[in-house]
Amino acid sequence: MSDIPLSDLEAAMRRRVQVLPPRIRPSTTERGELPRAFVLSGARGVGKTTFLLHHALAAGVLHVSVDNPLLAGIALYELGRAAFMAGYWGVAFDEVHFAKDWGVHLKALYDDFPERAVWASDSSSLALRGGVADLSRRFVPIHMPLMSFREFLYLESGTVLSTIDPFSGGTGGSLPRVDAALLQAFRRYREGGTRPFHAEGDFRERMLAVLEKSLYADVPFFLPKVGESNLRLMNAIVATLARSAVPRLQVRSLCADWNVGADRLYALIEVMEAIGLLRVVRYENDTKARSVGAKLFFADPAFYGVLGGNAGTMREALVAALCAESGWLVEAAREETTGDFVISRLGGSSTRRIALEVGGASKRRKGSDFVIRDDLDYPTAAALPLWMLGMMY
Repeated sequence: MSDIPLSDLEAAMRRRVQVLPPRIRPSTTERGELPRAFVLSGARGVGKTTFLLHHALAAGVLHVSVDNPLLAGIALYELGRAAFMAGYWGVAFDEVHFAKDWGVHLKALYDDFPERAVWASDSSSLALRGGVADLSRRFVPIHMPLMSFREFLYLESGTVLSTIDPFSGGTGGSLPRVDAALLQAFRRYREGGTRPFHAEGDFRERMLAVLEKSLYADVPFFLPKVGESNLRLMNAIVATLARSAVPRLQVRSLCADWNVGADRLYALIEVMEAIGLLRVVRYENDTKARSVGAKLFFADPAFYGVLGGNAGTMREALVAALCAESGWLVEAAREETTGDFVISRLGGSSTRRIALEVGGASKRRKGSDFVIRDDLDYPTAAALPLWMLGMMY
């Protein structure tokens, strides 16, 4: 235990805490009491490290970046035990997948120290599946969503607004004043406000770096034997989604063009979805084990602006993202007359189901419950302004 550099790790944590921004997104600060053991997942750049540091500081938890070279050759179990013996109530392992056999070590710490906290973060929802089989019984999964418009407004102005349920018939919360400033802010949010680092500038360059790291580091980590042809195929998928007005992939064509089997293509899509790069929207009640879905979007709609993508597709991707990140199951309507999406979730003893059509000024409701339009300021009986969906969380 004497070889474990606790003092250096403590100093590194203090340095990180000192540079935390003065305003932290509400998904972090509004979170209630945390479970003793959890795995925090979310796409790169959404604020997972800030989440851990913010809560660790108040709880007496040591934050550790697992990829720190000081920890080379040190088992997570030994590091956690040393921190507990030094008086820490818990340890937060950031980017835990960098550690060998991390699932086994976290399980052992949880079992051997039943009054201590074991927290972890990872950039992929594959984290729990990549650990030991029964880790999910002990560690609660927490998802860090993309930033909402409500959170964006708070980081820009410091104003805390109420959440809104736009589908409630009323508003499910009080509407803010809809003036030119709010609509201009929503435009900025759409173009580059889905991740907290938007305030640091160079958003396009940072998003391109996220894309590159996701494709060339995250996917190969979770999917072994990714060769050069697979990397080119993923770039082709990205390019297709960026420029296409119809958010779909042709499996046979891609497999033939890139000389890859369908199983490999589905595996690539699955991992790209798990790391928060893609969002697969399947048909309602689709039970197929593997599919590219009815519609395929970038999980973060800001990528369409970064890559010069189609404006209509970006609009649909934003609706899908905001609904999914606020807890709705988002599926594609099987009948075009029903609308673009069907969203659902449990509400008490029944399932709440809402059909949505998405479009611009001339878009009609068709057979949907609501049409989501981006040229509205206030809601009507049948039409909702797109900005309202950004206030759901």
